[in-house]
Formats: sequence, structure tokens, C-alpha cells
Amino acid sequence: MTTIALPPELEKVLTEQARLRGVSPEALALDALRERFLPKGPAEDVGDSLGEWERLLGAADDHIVASRADD
Repeated sequence: MTTIALPPELEKVLTEQARLRGVSPEALALDALRERFLPKGPAEDVGDSLGEWERLLGAADDHIVASRADD
């Protein structure tokens, strides 16, 4: 395990952002480090793609007008 000493101004920002997000400063820092330094694997890429499709399909639902075949 590595301990990182943060300068006061960074610690203040980290603590405030964590409070706003409802997480601990440690969790926020770990998430930021993971996003920055760990490469995305294939499973994460697929999940991102599926999430994007769900978002697009959800938006399309707002614009689709249903019609009946027997009209």
C-alpha cells in the first residue's frame, strides 16, 4: 500500500468534491486514479457500448410514434 501526502489545496478540493458526490475522499481519489492509469479492458468497452446504445434507444423512444398494422 502506498500513502500519498496531498498539498492542502488539493486535499481541500478532493474533500469538497467527495462530499458533493456523497463518497469518501479515498474512494474519489481511487476512482480518479483508476480512470487515469488503468487501461480499459474489452469487457469495459462492451459495457460502454451497451450503455451508449441504451441511452440512444431511450432517447429514440421519445420520438417514436406507434402505429398499428391493421390501420
